[in-house]
Amino acid sequence: MDFDAQNFENRKFVKIFCPGDDLEQKEFVDCVFEKCDFSGCDFSGALFSDCEFIGCNLSNAKVDGCGFQGVEFENCKLLGINFSKIKSLLIGWNFKKSNIELCNFARLALKNTKFIECAIRESEFVDVNLAGCVFSGSDFQSSRFHNANLERADFRNAKNYYIDPAYNKLKGARFSFPDVLGLLAGFGIEVEY
Repeated sequence: MDFDAQNFENRKFVKIFCPGDDLEQKEFVDCVFEKCDFSGCDFSGALFSDCEFIGCNLSNAKVDGCGFQGVEFENCKLLGINFSKIKSLLIGWNFKKSNIELCNFARLALKNTKFIECAIRESEFVDVNLAGCVFSGSDFQSSRFHNANLERADFRNAKNYYIDPAYNKLKGARFSFPDVLGLLAGFGIEVEY
């Protein structure tokens, strides 16, 4: 596939294999990426608007200054991505059944984002606004929440999260039993049932 052009609109990219390629400053509008391998690609300064990624591998992609507006990730592999460096004013995305591992979401405003049935492991949510987010069915094994705004967030049916109420805002957040007991771990309390 030739990505020599600067702008792409209403395009469908299927089974594109271009790991490590330089795709800086590109603009993608209303595009669909299906079963593509973008591992290690440099998307610095790129803009994705109203795009879908389905079954794609974006592991270790560089996204410095990248914008994501109206973007959907489904069944994608997102490992080792430092999202904290994206354009903070150009965020609008959702994740479904994706593997999000070793990623950094620090200092972002991700209000109302949906992370549905995702494996979100060993990822960082520090100084982040997650108000109104939906995490239904997601697994947060070894992920870290610190100084996060989780007000009105929905953690029902999520598991393996460790959230210290002393260091995160939780007003109006929703949890399901028995995983809600993870909120007590920081207090050294033992609960028997």
